[in-house]
Amino acid sequence: MAKQQVRERFVELYGAEPEGVWSAPGRVNLIGEHTDYNDGFVMPFALPHVTTAAVARRTDGVLRLHSADIQGTAAGVVELALDALAPGSDPSWTAYPAGVVWALREAGHPVTGADIHLSSTVPTGAGLSSSAALEVVVALALNDLFGLGLMGWKLARLCQRAENVYVGAPTGIMDQTASACCEEGHALFLDTRDLSQKQIPFDLAAEGLRLLVVDTQVKHAHSGGEYGKRRAGCEQGAALLGVDALRDVPYDGLDEALARLGDEEVRRMVRHVVTEDHRVERVVSLLEAGDTRAIGPVLTEGHASLRDDFRVSAPELDLVVEVALSAGALGARMTGGGFGGSAIVLVEATDVETVTKSVTEAFAAADFAAPRVFEAVPAAGARRVS
Repeated sequence: MAKQQVRERFVELYGAEPEGVWSAPGRVNLIGEHTDYNDGFVMPFALPHVTTAAVARRTDGVLRLHSADIQGTAAGVVELALDALAPGSDPSWTAYPAGVVWALREAGHPVTGADIHLSSTVPTGAGLSSSAALEVVVALALNDLFGLGLMGWKLARLCQRAENVYVGAPTGIMDQTASACCEEGHALFLDTRDLSQKQIPFDLAAEGLRLLVVDTQVKHAHSGGEYGKRRAGCEQGAALLGVDALRDVPYDGLDEALARLGDEEVRRMVRHVVTEDHRVERVVSLLEAGDTRAIGPVLTEGHASLRDDFRVSAPELDLVVEVALSAGALGARMTGGGFGGSAIVLVEATDVETVTKSVTEAFAAADFAAPRVFEAVPAAGARRVS
């Protein structure tokens, strides 16, 4: 929905003009999966797909929320009292924006209420961070309207706290930071320990390349138990190895570290995280050297690790990777938390049609739902648009 439509719908809902319109993007993670909650390295970039929010302040301690994307009986305006906001109190979609308000207020920021209308083009459940886009757009709007003066990385931290504590999803910091801080035409090399950032130029079109996103249409939910089990397993591995986080296990000392672990499941998780951190560093080096095509095999290695060691892939994701590579792709892997969602495929521009057709036909032959395929172009991070 265009910003003018969002503004007009706000007026219909609340009877007054919004004070502004903001947007925050979803993201694709190029490399670095399940490393963010291990203090490791990630490399996301923002998508053109955004969540847009029209917002106005209130002073009466009331939060009113509406989403253009919610259907059925839950589609009306939801009214919440700020003083009643508490972790775990809301099982619906409103937990995400309400959690942001809760986190801001808990941190001492004077948010006194708001009217918010939301509309999104970020596919939900596709591993493209629709929840982070929702959180960040609300945080940025309230930051601007209430003059909180918070930098993007700080807003990301508060949004992560909202998702971890208020919603109850044990996600890392990558998604929110990507939505808040990415720049157009770049991938974000992020150290999730200290949140130091480096914008890496990532202009595939100039090199005759494309990065396709294949949304398998298989939905996932980060608050589900399997994601939490992986995080707990990583924390167990770090404790057994005597380090603060798996980030501290050196790549050249990995074999020695694995030999100290008796639990095979924990051993696999540790191996994935340590090798994945190394893959991020390899991709950064290749991109900075101008050798973009060489990142393809690194992406594919990452998928094998997520499939075999971390065990978060799905048959549909594996099929995308297998068929795309057979059709000439330079590299492919699942992206996001796993158990469904999307895969990314690095291809020559001349091979887009062939790869897309091959994947679509393979899904039909396997009796899977038709995938949604689109080109990922590095876009701008969260911003005020009106």
